[in-house]
Amino acid sequence: MRKILIVGYGDIGKRFAARYASQFSFSVICRTKIDDSSPGMHSVNWLNLDLDAPNTLRRLAGLSDDVIYLAPPNPNGLSDKRVRNFLRSISSGDRIPQRILYMSTTGVYGDCSGDIVREARVVNPQTDRAIRRLDAETQVRDWSKNMGCMSVVLRVPGIYASDRLPLKRLLNGLPALTVSEDSYSNHIHAEDLVRIIFFALIRGKNGRIYNCADDSRIKVGEYFDLVADRFGLPQPQRVTRSEAKRVLPDMSWSFLRESRLISNDRMKSELGVRLAYPTVNDGVPHNTRLLNPN
Repeated sequence: MRKILIVGYGDIGKRFAARYASQFSFSVICRTKIDDSSPGMHSVNWLNLDLDAPNTLRRLAGLSDDVIYLAPPNPNGLSDKRVRNFLRSISSGDRIPQRILYMSTTGVYGDCSGDIVREARVVNPQTDRAIRRLDAETQVRDWSKNMGCMSVVLRVPGIYASDRLPLKRLLNGLPALTVSEDSYSNHIHAEDLVRIIFFALIRGKNGRIYNCADDSRIKVGEYFDLVADRFGLPQPQRVTRSEAKRVLPDMSWSFLRESRLISNDRMKSELGVRLAYPTVNDGVPHNTRLLNPN
């Protein structure tokens, strides 16, 4: 049974480990042990480690056959020191992982004015967090090439699921952009992303980048309207870009100011992925109860 190390055990890590518990042996990096009663998770090797503290990472050398790196970068700066600390920790010893899969973001493309974006497009990150993600991609790919390890990068847009919807935003009455000024939004259902990670591990080409979006062609305001309608909430007010920039929190505004349509052709053709939720219309549930207003 192949040994997989999951770095960053959040929602996607938990979903992956629960779904494939019978196929892989898992070790998980986390700062504190998480009470997880998911099926098959009793055999997980918990590692109480801190990516910000290199001295805690010494046990990682030779631990796994493959790595799924899902941890976010450090919150400040223009480089990902956490990735750097991790890569150094697994460089020693006689055995390194055979493959590293790094989950990045489509934010590295920056604003593309609504153009269709494929993996060959020149990146243009326009926020510090996107710059850190691109730095992490580069570190992983360079390290893997130098060490003889395979690497795969997944560029992921907004992840959603029944418990990962913008309900709190709608309840707080935050506005969306007017139709004429709205930006395109890109999405992937959490369960589809878990399957993409699996196929990328077994079919992904060395050094390859894969966009991991669904087939939706929807703008941000339309997505908010869809979620509002499915949960019986008022649709958000529409405002101009200048007004949105003035009233929205910086993080919310940063997601509205960039527009792009992410192509998933390579993901489908090379990984053989068939989406369970091809569009957000398929994946956003019909439910008038608020599941988790986050």
